[in-house]
Amino acid sequence: MSIEIRNLHFSYGPIKALENVSLNLKGGAIGLLGPNGAGKSTLIKILLGFLPPERGEGKVLGFDIRSEQHRLRKAVGYMPEDDCFIPGMDAVTFTAFFGELTGMPRQEAMKRAHEVLFYVGLGEARYRLLETYSLGMRQRLKLAQALVHDPQLLFLDEPTSNLDPQGRVEILELIKDIANGKGIQVLLSSHILTDIEMVCEDVVILHRGKVAAMGKIQELRRLGFRLYEVRIKGDRERWLEELYLLGCRVEITEDEVIRLYLPQEIDSQEIFRAAHRAGIQVRHFQRCQSSLEDFFAQVVGVD
Repeated sequence: MSIEIRNLHFSYGPIKALENVSLNLKGGAIGLLGPNGAGKSTLIKILLGFLPPERGEGKVLGFDIRSEQHRLRKAVGYMPEDDCFIPGMDAVTFTAFFGELTGMPRQEAMKRAHEVLFYVGLGEARYRLLETYSLGMRQRLKLAQALVHDPQLLFLDEPTSNLDPQGRVEILELIKDIANGKGIQVLLSSHILTDIEMVCEDVVILHRGKVAAMGKIQELRRLGFRLYEVRIKGDRERWLEELYLLGCRVEITEDEVIRLYLPQEIDSQEIFRAAHRAGIQVRHFQRCQSSLEDFFAQVVGVD
């Protein structure tokens, strides 16, 4: 992917959006994950050269984010979170127009517009006016305009925003194909954990403008805790108090399954010893595969 940034800082007045962010990202599909307000969109706009950082430096595909913004934007595609449509245009004209903005000749841009609109599933609707498009069709169109000039790197900012479950799956399948089948590098920004897990192998987690964690998703799942599902018989309050003191995080599902996040340094037998002291029976005990959601909750302190 070749994104290299060092010590980036950016503020909106007194609000620190990014603080001392450094990354070195190369290849594949990488997730940029964080709650709303974590700094994801700000970081993407800096990487695109739309916002100058207060401090720090960086390069995207070898282009300096401060001095080579125009060359950089010809080499990348950008699917923004907000709509970017021009009323009165049909989809093929709109998509070709974005190709021309990157320097493509008009005839080539129009030919490519037809191709990418068929690819994203809008071939039959490519002559319809944009204002007649549904939310799902608009998301597909934003993806098409980001692809029209055959970029080396694709920035996707909340690409499943406002979509129903089926629409989300279809867009994510397209993104997976782009990353795996088309050879285009992808940076997918989202606050939806399952979107990142479906498409990406690597993730960067932002929290309050700082890098909270980064690495391969499978490896991050194993860091910091082990996840167990437990069913018990008896009064659980005293038992849970002891587990809290050991550093466990506890969730209780609607069907009374207790999910225990046990720190790596704590022996799992402590769960049974605490149960014995509390006078309860452990009826079910199973080690579980943790999800990115589990690790995310631990990193950003979400209960």
